[in-house]
Amino acid sequence: MDLHKTDTGIENTWCLGCGNFGILQAVKKAIPKLEEKGIKRNQIVMTAGIGCHAKIFDYLNLNGVYGLHGRDIATSQGVKIANPDLKVITFSGDGNGMGEGFAHTMFAAKRNMDLTMVLHHNDVYALTTGQFTPLTEKGWKGPSTPQGSFEEPFNPLLLILIAGATFIARCYSGELSHLTDTIVKAIEHKGFSFIEVIQPAVSYHAWTEYKDKIEFLDKEPSDFEEALNAIRKRHKFTLGTFYNSNKPVYHEQLYGDHNPIKKSISRELRLQKLKKILDNAL
Repeated sequence: MDLHKTDTGIENTWCLGCGNFGILQAVKKAIPKLEEKGIKRNQIVMTAGIGCHAKIFDYLNLNGVYGLHGRDIATSQGVKIANPDLKVITFSGDGNGMGEGFAHTMFAAKRNMDLTMVLHHNDVYALTTGQFTPLTEKGWKGPSTPQGSFEEPFNPLLLILIAGATFIARCYSGELSHLTDTIVKAIEHKGFSFIEVIQPAVSYHAWTEYKDKIEFLDKEPSDFEEALNAIRKRHKFTLGTFYNSNKPVYHEQLYGDHNPIKKSISRELRLQKLKKILDNAL
């Protein structure tokens, strides 16, 4: 595989016109921009869960781990803790990340794990033929809710903000330049970066349901309270960076500047240390 190319050449099996194509193109455009900023491609690792979103793993020429349903974010945390020098990106669907993997997502934000989560938000479990997700709008009629969903959806940005993330943004797969630039900023950011990308699964939603409602924030909120108000007051089609702050990240609080990969000790020394611990315990 040519490491200078972002494309793998694998056949793309997304539905024609799917919003996932925009996310894929934005990531492909973001990688060279990151390289220009000194972030080498072999420093970037991706993970994905299960669902239509996860097929992006097959189409990007990056190192990574194809995870289980909802467990991609847990895998990402393990990768980051094992080698803090890596830039980790996890791709997740709204069912995968805000349903099956909800607890993992919340704890990654709580810990301010230094990684980026790209949430493919299409309001539906598309790959499994149309069940409603935790983010599906109330009243939506689908195969699992023929009379319309009567549940109120989560507000993912609100949950992530309160949980403790330090970079929070919403993008749209039809606004490619904005999405590309936001991905670059999120990966550069030190801390938990969360990008909600609204995008239609065209078997269930049309682009016309989105494009006329899209708007941008007038200005980026300057602190937590402004971010909280903006997320609460603006509707789900408002794009922009809602929060960008700095606080200690998990791996540095865990073991400072230690890197288990680069600073690993020999087997003999490990056994000596273990023997000393056991001797002191007896």
